[in-house]
Amino acid sequence: MQRESGIQVSGLIPTPRELFARTIEGPDESVELARAALLVAKEEHVQLPVERYLLRLDQLAEEVKDRLDDETAPLVVLQEVSRILYERHGFRGNREAYYDPRNSFLNEVLDRRSGIPLTLGIVLLEVGWRLDLPLEGVNFPGHFLVRFRGTGVRLLIDPFDRGRIRFEDEAQELLDRVYGGAARLRPGFLRSAGRREMLVRLLTNLKGIYMKLQDDSRALDAVERLLLLRPDAMGETRDRGALLARMGRHEEAIEELETYLERAPDAGDAPRVRDLVVRLERGEDVGPEGEDE
Repeated sequence: MQRESGIQVSGLIPTPRELFARTIEGPDESVELARAALLVAKEEHVQLPVERYLLRLDQLAEEVKDRLDDETAPLVVLQEVSRILYERHGFRGNREAYYDPRNSFLNEVLDRRSGIPLTLGIVLLEVGWRLDLPLEGVNFPGHFLVRFRGTGVRLLIDPFDRGRIRFEDEAQELLDRVYGGAARLRPGFLRSAGRREMLVRLLTNLKGIYMKLQDDSRALDAVERLLLLRPDAMGETRDRGALLARMGRHEEAIEELETYLERAPDAGDAPRVRDLVVRLERGEDVGPEGEDE
């Protein structure tokens, strides 16, 4: 499986990283969510034909239109979108291998029709938006949801559970499933998710998976794209430094970690980060235990 990693140098043909940076420019509502998600995947699958997968989403929306004839009532359209995605095409949550990184690559989700709540939610959102449905992402803790914001009715859709629909006052049931009854529903749990926020969640998922696998190069790729989305995220700057240290890129690591300490001198982990900088300046090798998680 071919891939690109690290800071990429601009050439005549833009790299996936450069295309991603361009795609996330401008107002949040102008960000092409599916294109950006596919460009995340394109760093792993260098030959990925982004336009072909965008066409797949167009075709799913056209399939819904063909079934509806001239029907435009939003709830009816939503019902048909759900039928096409979850019954006819069999999109489903990957419960068997939830932490497989392929679940976070939109091309893999479209090919395998299986994924995590977020990527399945992106499919639902993109198909629905093509049909003018009033859909938005919801950054529900531990389980991404989609909200239908209709006239006089607001519904929560679970893309991981074959499009199951709940009213907002039933969200506690889902929270209980995620946290075993240890958390109570708060209004902030149902906050709408912007397009950049969804991409942050996508890359954070990938970062977490690769950190657990100690795949430093891929984890660094995720962190660097998170910094494109949130340049002032000091935790990502710290993690970039720690990963660079583990990869033996000590000068770059020291620069990142010192930037973190300058901007967050009173952070709870500042003493550990200072110790790591001292060790790097001495030329010591740093393993996983030297990372500040």
